[in-house]
Amino acid sequence: MTVLTVYPDNAPQNGVTLRDIDTISNELGRIGVQFERWQADCAFASDADADSVLNAYQSSIARLKQHYGFQSVDVISLKPDHPNKQALRQKFLAEHTHADFEVRFFVEGKGLFFLHAGSQVHALLCEQGDLISVPADTPHWFDMGENPDFKCIRLFTTEDGWIADFTGSDIALRFPTFDQYLATV
Repeated sequence: MTVLTVYPDNAPQNGVTLRDIDTISNELGRIGVQFERWQADCAFASDADADSVLNAYQSSIARLKQHYGFQSVDVISLKPDHPNKQALRQKFLAEHTHADFEVRFFVEGKGLFFLHAGSQVHALLCEQGDLISVPADTPHWFDMGENPDFKCIRLFTTEDGWIADFTGSDIALRFPTFDQYLATV
């Protein structure tokens, strides 16, 4: 289930949790975050390769590519047995920004985005079917959990793909991890 919790950035114990998709979309829209639900154009197996996944969502991807001028699209997939899962998790856990907006679509599994906007932190638990677009220069971090299990389509306006500018803040250490969050919602 997609869930959004909005916290004061200095009081992670005082969050307000939202579960209605329209309410979540409206709340995220207030901070410039695009949130949508997608359906596949055709079925594919859970072990499908990247081309099969991209073909299943071809019309939605084409719409976004035309509207935003995306230059590259790829699929990232992590499973609990991935040999570099801890290093990859650490890479995304520190608060960072991007010069470009960051777009992710969850084909399978779950992940937790934290968006630091003004004096609030929005924690969005994304699941299969969720698309999130984080505006450029928005401080955020992502937690995939101790045992990641997700597949995402990533869209970029540059050929370089994912490039982060880390803020140096330790704010992410004060908020619940993916696994702690799942245990409470």
